[in-house]
Amino acid sequence: GGAVGTLTAPSRQDWERRQEEDTLLIERILLLVRNVLHVPPDPIEEQGVDGDATVHDRVLWALHISGMDDLLKFLASAQTEQQWALHVLEIISLMFRDQSPEDLAALGQGQAGAEHGEDTRELQSLRQRELAEKRTRALQRPHRHSRFGGSYVLQGLKAIGDRDVVFHKGLHNLKSYSHDLGKEPRRVPRRRQA
Repeated sequence: GGAVGTLTAPSRQDWERRQEEDTLLIERILLLVRNVLHVPPDPIEEQGVDGDATVHDRVLWALHISGMDDLLKFLASAQTEQQWALHVLEIISLMFRDQSPEDLAALGQGQAGAEHGEDTRELQSLRQRELAEKRTRALQRPHRHSRFGGSYVLQGLKAIGDRDVVFHKGLHNLKSYSHDLGKEPRRVPRRRQA
């Protein structure tokens, strides 16, 4: 906790107002963290139960509890702190030295991958159910057909200009065909009605 506080105070200052001692202090703390993480594991000294945290894991946990990992992320991403980029990169590579890339990738996707697979299966089942409901609705509703019943030429009946009559209704209405079909009936006043 003390090193993090000591490192946080100068890192909050703008680099123009930072004293040379502050810059040296930041560099020394980063080198200290790097050297602590650089210590190689001793399997004889660290004999423990399977699944027990190693010394390296406990150091990483202490760094996390103290907030040093957040400070390292800040130093790595801040535009004004680019001078520490190589130190931070070295520290991060030492943090992950015992891990293989495959293990890290699988660790990130373990629970998330299972949840993603479950979500995908649930979405597929919902989609299948929706398609089945749509099919049953389509089968239940009566099919609409257009009002257009076709056009037919009535040969033998002449229209205006010596052309055959074109009939636009369905064939079942042909029996009631007259030349006045579709015309408005002429209104006769009541006085003149018979």
